[in-house]
Amino acid sequence: METEARRLLLDLGADTLPHPGGTLLAHLDRVRQRLADWGARPVLQLAGLCHACYGTDGFGQSLQPPGHRDRLRAAIGPEAEALVHLYASCDRRATYPGFTDDPAATFTDRFTGLARTLTPQEKRDFAELTAANELDLADTDPAFRARHGAQLLALFERFGPLLSLAARQDCGTVLGADVRAEQ
Repeated sequence: METEARRLLLDLGADTLPHPGGTLLAHLDRVRQRLADWGARPVLQLAGLCHACYGTDGFGQSLQPPGHRDRLRAAIGPEAEALVHLYASCDRRATYPGFTDDPAATFTDRFTGLARTLTPQEKRDFAELTAANELDLADTDPAFRARHGAQLLALFERFGPLLSLAARQDCGTVLGADVRAEQ
């Protein structure tokens, strides 16, 4: 499925779209690799490779409209595509402040404006993908790290219980502090 995903990303022009650290495709590859290095399950790695297909709240350029999901679903499978859509749909301003492992925490969809509670697996996947994405930006763009590093560190400290040990350690390495999970 990774081959099909890569082919689709090339067809959609991800290799020509500028992005911090080179092109969008280079960023997507690094996010997938970071997730793989953390031991993420293959479905999450595929979602990481394609996470910006529908754009995101932080990256407005989309490779395809979020209402046209069949092509991506065919390339990476329904579970990975659902994670891509979930990631793309996040209204960060509404979701991030209260997003923790608390079962009552809600996720707000920027496409629909609706809030819902995620499953525990969706929360873990969303947190891990968010960390991989933001850490890549912080790794490749010192100005981004200087501007957003403290906020990201605070966010990932709240995410701590949702993140794998490898992700928490990488957060600490990139952002210069220890990111712990409540035990």
